[in-house]
Amino acid sequence: MPVEVANESEIAVDESSLAAVCTYVLGEMGVNPMAELSVLCVDPDYMSTLHERWMGEKGPTDVLAFPMDELDTGRPDEPDPGPALLGDVVLCPSVAIKQARAAGHTMDDELILLATHGVLHLLGYDHMEPEEEKEMFGLQTKLLDGWRATPRAPMTGAAVPRGPVDR
Repeated sequence: MPVEVANESEIAVDESSLAAVCTYVLGEMGVNPMAELSVLCVDPDYMSTLHERWMGEKGPTDVLAFPMDELDTGRPDEPDPGPALLGDVVLCPSVAIKQARAAGHTMDDELILLATHGVLHLLGYDHMEPEEEKEMFGLQTKLLDGWRATPRAPMTGAAVPRGPVDR
């Protein structure tokens, strides 16, 4: 499942974790493994521009999702979802830092949450109505709990042993 992450913000982000959580969410949601996703981290000025242009609201926001409207992304509960370019998830690390402080967790944790939220929007989930909100946020919590419970090898940079070594 190709997930491309680009950081165009002034803040360092863990791009590999963002790609990994998006891959996890897409897999858990039964999205075709050939589906492609782009994640872009931007500065507050650029996010403000996008937010005003597409949502009609001033100032930066935390996450925006831009589905590819001409392609059928297919929610997992629809029959035979096919491969597609799902679209773009745009994140603003500067906003994520403020939200993380308010929530009492790290910026990386906040970006993982926001990336999950953005992917769900690409898959057609929304939270405008109370029932939609309950469904989407419940699913988001379930996915994040599953992500956190999934064992991952630490990235140490050390060489991986390749079987017994005779000395």
